[in-house]
Amino acid sequence: MDAKDASGIAPAAESAGSPGASATTQFAFASVTTLFFAWGFITSLIDPLVAAVKGIFSLSDFEAQLSASAFFIAYGVMSLPAAALLARRRSVPTVLIALVTMIAGCMLMLVAANLAVYALVLLGLFILASGITILQVAANPLAAALGKPERSHLRLTLSQAFNSLGTFIGPYLGALLFLKGVEIKEGEQLDAGVREAALIGIDAAFLWIAVLISALALFIWWARGLITRAMPEPAQTGAQPSIVALLAEAASSRWAQLGGAAIFIYVGAEVAIGTQMALFLNSEDVLGVPLEQAGKMVSLYWGGAMVGRLAGSALLTRVPATALLAIFAGAACAICLFVAGVGGATAGYAALGIGLFNSIMFPVIFTLTLERSSASEAATSGFLCFAIVGGAAVPLLVGLVSGATSYATAFLVPAACYALLVGFGLAARRAAVLRSGAAPAAAGH
Repeated sequence: MDAKDASGIAPAAESAGSPGASATTQFAFASVTTLFFAWGFITSLIDPLVAAVKGIFSLSDFEAQLSASAFFIAYGVMSLPAAALLARRRSVPTVLIALVTMIAGCMLMLVAANLAVYALVLLGLFILASGITILQVAANPLAAALGKPERSHLRLTLSQAFNSLGTFIGPYLGALLFLKGVEIKEGEQLDAGVREAALIGIDAAFLWIAVLISALALFIWWARGLITRAMPEPAQTGAQPSIVALLAEAASSRWAQLGGAAIFIYVGAEVAIGTQMALFLNSEDVLGVPLEQAGKMVSLYWGGAMVGRLAGSALLTRVPATALLAIFAGAACAICLFVAGVGGATAGYAALGIGLFNSIMFPVIFTLTLERSSASEAATSGFLCFAIVGGAAVPLLVGLVSGATSYATAFLVPAACYALLVGFGLAARRAAVLRSGAAPAAAGH
């Protein structure tokens, strides 16, 4: 990472002869790293939640996928305003605002579960995701800045590992709470007792999340002095460009546009597969396992991404990033086509392996775009974060296809997304690099 990232914060310099300062910085970094785990865990709860609301509210696949859309559309709405908030308030106050917003979202989810109103579920998810979006914008540069500049990549990678751990654990616990006894049969409604138990599970999950986030917010507030002392002084960058100016600058760059499109379809494919995986594995013509067990198995999809990040990091030291992206996207596309064409139990297990190849795509697309974009790093990075809104759009399309055909056939949609990403990787290989040493991408995708 450069001496200063897109937030305008220069990494803190530690004095080798100051063990007290070093300990303070390490404590501050550990405090911030807990935030990465929290948003990874909450984001991955959407997967079992989509399956649960489909049964609880007797929804179509398209209507159930609105849960994912309500969550991920917050990235499109809040990413750039969050960057503007960070520029005005600095990291710690912005993190606290994010956590309070997340608590408000959880509280609304409690109301939604008690009243059994799906519209309130969607609103609660949007507010919760808005807080997570603000948190990501603030926490990524904060983690990179807390320590020696030459170790910024290592710190952000470690924080991302905790984010991946959260995405691995979330679906398992979510299935345990949301899907116990839930079985969805076409044209049939859930038993009243099972429906009530599922709503109680949602209520309990978000109540505990609210309690834990409240404890985390109190801890960050208590440690705010330590974190602030460990932070460097803000760089004097002059007037901050407006959101409209940043978008206009990004739109003027062909590679910022291509990178935004790549992030859009990648996040869309990743989210669409995750949110329908439990229903797919539950299908009689696939594995036919109980929906709760299928929901727990979704952890393997995200666990593959966690393992793949470790293996991919090693491969990136030997294989050009453009080539590795094309190879991984091609493998994911091939698996999707296999699932759609073959079906059955073999396809069910193969689908879980897609996460392994998703692993490096987001950070590689992000950095390849930053290196080739003619727009500023701030404008390009902001636009790429905005493009995460693909997680709101592609799942709806997948829901339409699965509702009209089958869950297996719906894998043709992400297959097309991955095929386009192969083309992006090959195009990036031929494009000129305008800047090197691009900052690491945000975690969580």
